Amino acid sequence: MRLTPLDLAIVAAYLTGVTLVGIAFRRGQRTVRDYFLGGRTASWWALAISIAATETSTLTIIGTPALAFAGNLTFLQLVLGYLVGRVVIVLLFLPHFFRGEYYTAYQMMERRFGAKVKALAASTFLLTRALAEGVRIAAIAFVVKAAVGAEQRTSVVLIMALVLVYTFEGGMKAVIWTDVAQFMLYLSGSLAAFCLLLHKIPGGWETVVHAAAATNKFRTFDFSFSLVNPAKTYTFWSGVIGGGFLTMASHGTDQTIVQRLLAAKSERESKIALLASGVIIFVQFALFLVLGVMLYAWHGAPAIHPGQSYDWVFPDFIVTAMPSGVRGMVIAAIFAVAMSNASGSLNSLAASSVVDFRELRGVSISDGGNPERLLRLSRWMTLFWGIVLVVLGTLRWGPMLEAGLTIASITFGSLLGLFLLTFLLRRATPSGVLIGMFMGLAAMLYIHFYTPLLWTWYVLAGAGITFLAGTLASSASGPDPAPHETK
Repeated sequence: MRLTPLDLAIVAAYLTGVTLVGIAFRRGQRTVRDYFLGGRTASWWALAISIAATETSTLTIIGTPALAFAGNLTFLQLVLGYLVGRVVIVLLFLPHFFRGEYYTAYQMMERRFGAKVKALAASTFLLTRALAEGVRIAAIAFVVKAAVGAEQRTSVVLIMALVLVYTFEGGMKAVIWTDVAQFMLYLSGSLAAFCLLLHKIPGGWETVVHAAAATNKFRTFDFSFSLVNPAKTYTFWSGVIGGGFLTMASHGTDQTIVQRLLAAKSERESKIALLASGVIIFVQFALFLVLGVMLYAWHGAPAIHPGQSYDWVFPDFIVTAMPSGVRGMVIAAIFAVAMSNASGSLNSLAASSVVDFRELRGVSISDGGNPERLLRLSRWMTLFWGIVLVVLGTLRWGPMLEAGLTIASITFGSLLGLFLLTFLLRRATPSGVLIGMFMGLAAMLYIHFYTPLLWTWYVLAGAGITFLAGTLASSASGPDPAPHETK
């Protein structure tokens, strides 16, 4: 079954509406501060929703139900770690971010260690975010193909073209407020799927509980400990510790989230926004996981084959079981998630490219430079990264949720280690932290390709190796000449 004319009309209305709303935010933009930080006028509640929407992707909506369909609710332990990581960021990271007029997370590195360290940190972010976002964008093809039969390349180009239009024009204000609208839409769509599943399953919730009992699908906590057993990827310890370090990296060092935190009116509002987003995320993941259990019951408790991807189960339900109109709303909701992620990534990739590598272009951010030139450059850099993401989105990846998280985890550890060296080691030197970061990156590549360590421990391992190597190298090298401090 494909989309009906009513479904297509709903999807088309959404895509047109959100694009026009985004374009409308072009008015009033005069500087890169307006374009990249929205003039620092966003309220905490809008930022909290925007952070949650950015943290949610098509991978989340497709991959999270698939995890519960094939397994149980133990992934929720990782989400507990997301809450722990947020608390650390509020206490340790945000006070540093608000000590200057920063546009990116990496400008602080230049003030402490010089331009080379900042460039390495920014380059790590650009590579990681581009690859991870490529996986997220590729995931939208599952939905579009199920709905209208379009191939992956067509799906990616269609969605990214619309995202590029409103991100190119509207900047961070467009990103934040379209995130709010898109969050409301995809949450409504998910709740509609929950209610419809409950109605369609004979016996309702009682049948779900009975079907889940045989395979213990409602199991949430696993207090065993393993670093290498794939069956123990999601345990309490890997969740709280590994998830905590993952969030410290993704929300404390990744420009995509940090840029939203910097867009807050004050440090206090930034902290409230980050903590509130954690509550939203916990409720949201719980809903998606329960949807997976319900889909398992709806399919009649089928046999599960280890290693097989079940990313198709939710898109298949949307297209084959939802009534016309509701189906269109949910498809539009999944488009909303993809567009929310892509727009935020485009703006942050452009921000880091323009601000952190400004010396390569002979432009100045701190003294105002030429505002019109900087704004024009920022928009064209958004277009450049849009083309890159389209190319990456046409590649084929493995099971999507874990593929995206694994890619990020390989490099996030060394980036987090660099930030911890900055915050916690007063005697850290530029050459020492560079050596530490290179050692951390090299070690994580070796660990990923040649050891059985589970990806949930990657960030902790990478951060620990980077911090230790950076500490030893700083001690051995002695004090470096102080870098020129930039404004």
